[in-house]
Amino acid sequence: MTNGSYFAFHTVDWNNMGAATWETIWMTVVSMIAVAILGVLLGLLLFETTGSQNVGVKVLNWVVSFLVNVFRSVPFIILIMLLLPITKNLVGTIIGPTAALPSLIVSAAPFYARMVELAFHEIDRGVIEAAESMGASSWQIVYKVLLPESMPALVSGATVTTISLIGYTAMAGAIGAGGLGNLAYIDGFQASNNTIVLVATVIIVIVVFAFQFIGDFLVRRIDKRTL
Repeated sequence: MTNGSYFAFHTVDWNNMGAATWETIWMTVVSMIAVAILGVLLGLLLFETTGSQNVGVKVLNWVVSFLVNVFRSVPFIILIMLLLPITKNLVGTIIGPTAALPSLIVSAAPFYARMVELAFHEIDRGVIEAAESMGASSWQIVYKVLLPESMPALVSGATVTTISLIGYTAMAGAIGAGGLGNLAYIDGFQASNNTIVLVATVIIVIVVFAFQFIGDFLVRRIDKRTL
């Protein structure tokens, strides 16, 4: 334990630190996969229902847009507490990395959905009209036009969302979700061990940099404007 005036790295249990790092990465990757799927579906739904003259479609767009805005607005720490009963029913516990997944997904999916919707709206309308004039069905337009044309923006948005999720995992860790946030709070802050807090913070920064690098690399590979 440190006395607050210096860092003592011999107090760090590196096995626990490694396990916590893996939990953080696991929570981030698993939740981001679910967020990507839900975000694309929600974003596509918002995009397809925007500007429709059908009353039912207008209502659907309003309801989905309202729910997306609500869940984007609720602070993550409060959302965790609101979803505790649902989390308990879904995974059987409110402690550990798995218990953090519902809150992580619900908080990030609406955020990513708005990015997806914006990416679709930025596609040249002429490209979509050209596909329609050639007889492409709605689903063909989605997977042959919308998704390919917006892929760089989708990946870039996913990178931003992933980095936000890493921060969310740290907050979730403070209430028992595991990961580096939990280790920094329990073994670091509560035990007055500044070294563990420092090491956990540095590792989180490294993880963020790694995901950012991967995201930037993928964007450069798939963006036709950079080829």
